[in-house]
Amino acid sequence: MSTKTTLLLISVLVLLLSCCAAPTAAALQNMARSPYLGAIVIDAATGKVLFERYADTRGYPASVTKLMTLLVVLEAADSHRLKLDDKVTVTKAAAKIGGSQVYLKEDEVFTVDELLYALIIQSANDAAVALAIHCAGSKEAFVKLMNVRAQQLGMRYTVFHSVHGLPPGRGQLPDVSTARDIAILCRAIVRKPKALKYTSTKEYTLRAKEGKPFIMRSHNSLLKRMPGCDGLKTGFFNAAGWSIAATATKDNQRAIAVVLGATDQRIRDKKAKQILSDGLLQLALNPSPPPATPPAAGVVQIKASVLKTVGAGLGGLILLGVVLFAVKRRTRASAYMR
Repeated sequence: MSTKTTLLLISVLVLLLSCCAAPTAAALQNMARSPYLGAIVIDAATGKVLFERYADTRGYPASVTKLMTLLVVLEAADSHRLKLDDKVTVTKAAAKIGGSQVYLKEDEVFTVDELLYALIIQSANDAAVALAIHCAGSKEAFVKLMNVRAQQLGMRYTVFHSVHGLPPGRGQLPDVSTARDIAILCRAIVRKPKALKYTSTKEYTLRAKEGKPFIMRSHNSLLKRMPGCDGLKTGFFNAAGWSIAATATKDNQRAIAVVLGATDQRIRDKKAKQILSDGLLQLALNPSPPPATPPAAGVVQIKASVLKTVGAGLGGLILLGVVLFAVKRRTRASAYMR
């Protein structure tokens, strides 16, 4: 075999091996579009759509996925399955996660509360894994909880495969969602004041007591650039494009905007601010009705349907009494005439 033929065979072999070794993420279809893949604005109180464009187009939510992680953890706290001041010991699996992180070390200990700040502000993938393992025992079990909750909320086109939204590794599949589904998730988030505590924080210091402060700053520029904005989460990787779920209030009205799969960070933020502002303007002109005031303590609330039924029953009894009285008078009158 000639030297030239040998070199050619080696080149072909190297090419084949490199193709086989390529990670799954490299094969992902690039979903980013100009100005975005999909967008929507809704009234947070009613869910009414104020604006939408390609809102049901599927894309990769990237780190916006962490909003579902936040929701599942907070609901676990609400049901007393964990506490926000629980101590979480970092596992080896959490410590080795790459991407955006707070550089957790194996056997380090943090509270659930601290890790939630890291999850949302720093978009820390290692914090997401630590929380998932603490809450459900494993990443896989936590992902199941995420998908169950998504279906309960009516997120029809969403499937989660990770707790953090990173590009998939070998043999893994990407998280998939739509702008509309993410808006549905955001409605559940904004109903929880505890969630807004994390999403509205611009800066937070981790490990402050240990003398090795790690200062985290929010990736959501709208927190500074848009009055009334108090959330929610950004996301990005190459194939996913730039995404954001944002919310803001004005004159006691709250709107939620989602921009999925923009080609550029500045375009994403500009479009999100624009459609969110337009949504708030619509709500100012046609405000949502205020939520029903709950009954005071000790006051029994009776449904209108029950009152209607009782009223009909009382009416029937009164009519029956009138008829019986008339019959009785007629009987007496007949007896007298005899």
